[in-house]
Amino acid sequence: MEEEALEFARKAHAEQFRKYSNEPYIVHPIRVAELVKTVSHSHDMVCAAYLHDVVEDTPVSIDEIHAEFGQGIGDLVDELTDEFLKINYPHFNRSSRKQREVERQAGMSREAKTIKLADVIDNTLDIVKNDKGFARKYLREMEALVKVLSEGDELLYQKALQEIEEAKRVLREEEN
Repeated sequence: MEEEALEFARKAHAEQFRKYSNEPYIVHPIRVAELVKTVSHSHDMVCAAYLHDVVEDTPVSIDEIHAEFGQGIGDLVDELTDEFLKINYPHFNRSSRKQREVERQAGMSREAKTIKLADVIDNTLDIVKNDKGFARKYLREMEALVKVLSEGDELLYQKALQEIEEAKRVLREEEN
């Protein structure tokens, strides 16, 4: 099933590239899944890690994920999908959307929180390395988010906190 999820994600993200590195987008979900595999996990969690951005970033619907992979994986992907990106909320600015998403993610399952921590870890240094201006805003958002993810895996939680602190240190050093 993990191989099927990886192949599904690879096809869904086929034409997409990472914003800063221009590498194929699929490398991000692969790294997230690899991080999830380093801690206590289930096959559903690994599959959801591969699929975590599919509904947000491609035409694939959550119903398709449920049909293809079943309730457990589908529910995890649904938890990981930013509901404010799934539905157009033009009356919310970024700050308001992100705050609402933090509130929503506070109620996610432990499994989804663990996957989200891996996602934060993989994204943080990439953003700091490549977009210093956006990184300052992003790090504030991630600090708020990681606080509500404390019920996820403890090792990934600590690693996410460390990545954010390291990213802030890098930004401070570059300002001086």
